Amino acid sequence: MSHHLTSRNPALSKLVQEGYELEFRPGLLLVHAVPYVNAHSQIAYGTLVSELSMDSPDMVGMPGSHQMHFIGDHPCFADGRIFAPVQYNSGDFHLGNDVLAQHHFSHKRKDRDRNWIAYEDYYVKVKTYVDVISGQAKMIDPSVDARTRKVATWVDDTTPFVYADTASTRAGILAINERASQLRVAIVGLGGTGGYVLDLLAPTYVPEIHLFDGDKLHQHNAFRAPGAVPAEALGRHLRKVEWYAEHYGNLRRGVVPHAEMIHEANVHELSKFDYVFLCIDSGQARALILDHLKNTNTVVIDCGMGMHVLKDEQKLWGTIRTTVSSPGNRDDAASLMPLVDREDDLYRSNVQIIELNALNAAMAVLRWKRLIGMFADDRLEMEGTYNTALNQIGNKPEPL
Repeated sequence: MSHHLTSRNPALSKLVQEGYELEFRPGLLLVHAVPYVNAHSQIAYGTLVSELSMDSPDMVGMPGSHQMHFIGDHPCFADGRIFAPVQYNSGDFHLGNDVLAQHHFSHKRKDRDRNWIAYEDYYVKVKTYVDVISGQAKMIDPSVDARTRKVATWVDDTTPFVYADTASTRAGILAINERASQLRVAIVGLGGTGGYVLDLLAPTYVPEIHLFDGDKLHQHNAFRAPGAVPAEALGRHLRKVEWYAEHYGNLRRGVVPHAEMIHEANVHELSKFDYVFLCIDSGQARALILDHLKNTNTVVIDCGMGMHVLKDEQKLWGTIRTTVSSPGNRDDAASLMPLVDREDDLYRSNVQIIELNALNAAMAVLRWKRLIGMFADDRLEMEGTYNTALNQIGNKPEPL
C-alpha cells in the first residue's frame, strides 16, 4: 500500500490534517486512541477498524460498508450502560493482517428526512463514528480527544500481491484467505485446465506458485486459456509457463516458470511442495509423479477430462474428474487414475472444452480450499466427478 495514499486522497488527507491517529494495513484503516466510556464509567481508549476500499492502488473509493470493528471494551453511555447506538455483535473478529477486534459496530446516518444515507467518504465515516463514541467520554471529561496528531503509520504489505487485496477485507474474509499464506504449490501442465487452476490460485495468498510445462504457447492454446491472449504474445514464441508467469505478474509475485516437462531427472523437484495440481493427460507421467511422491507428505490433486463425440447425433458428452492422493490413501487414489497411455483411453481424448477445463479447475481448487480449511468439508471425498449428460456430480468418499 502506497505511502502516498494520504496525499492523493482528500478524505484521508483531511483526517491526517485534523490529527487523527491513523494506521494503514493492506485493505484496512485503523483509527487509534478513540476515547470511550467503559462499563465502570471510566474513560478508556480503543481502536476503530474499517475496511479500506480501493479504486486503484493509490486511490480509495467510497466506503464499502457502513460498519466498523472495535478493539477494546464495548463503549458505554456515561452512566455505564451499553452504548446501543453502535451495538451490533461482539466476540473475536479475526480481520487478517494480525488484527483482532472484539466488537462489530453498525451505525447508519440519516438525512433531514430521516432516510438512511451512505457514508460518502472515509473522512465522514471515521469522524461520525469517533464523534458518536467519544461524545459520552466528553460528558465526563471535555478535554479528551481522538486527535492525538501522531504521524500516520503503515504496515508493509508482505502479501504476494502487487496491490492490496481489498476484496478480502471488503468481504470480511481476509483471515480465512490467509490460511494459504504458508503453503507452496505447483501446477504440472499448463494446458486448458492447468491455466484455469492458475487463474484461481493467483488471487490466493500462497507465496509461490510453480509452473511446470515444456510446451510452447500456440494459437490453439489461446482458445482454451483464461482471459484473452494478445496476438503479440503468440508472435513472441513464448513457452506457456513464460506467458502465464508474465501475465499473472500483473497481479502478484511468486509465479515461477519451469519450462520443462516432468520426467525421471526432475521429478524430485515436486517433493518440496505441499500441494501439486496435476493437469496432464499422460498416464505414464502421472504414474511417475505418484510413485515418486508416494512416501512424501505432498498432496496431489489430479484433474482429468474425458470427452466423446456422438457421431450420429453430432453432440458431445464427457466426464471431468478430480482425485486427491494424500499420504493416507495413495493406493486407493491411484486405482482411480489412468496410469497408462492407451489409444482408447477416454481420458486421453484430444477434445478439450473450455467450460469443462474451467469447471475441472474450479472443482480442484475448491477441493484444495476445503483441504486447507478455507471451506467447510462434510464429504471428505477422495474423488469428485461431473457428467455432462446427466448434469450430475458424484463423490467417492475417503476410505475409513
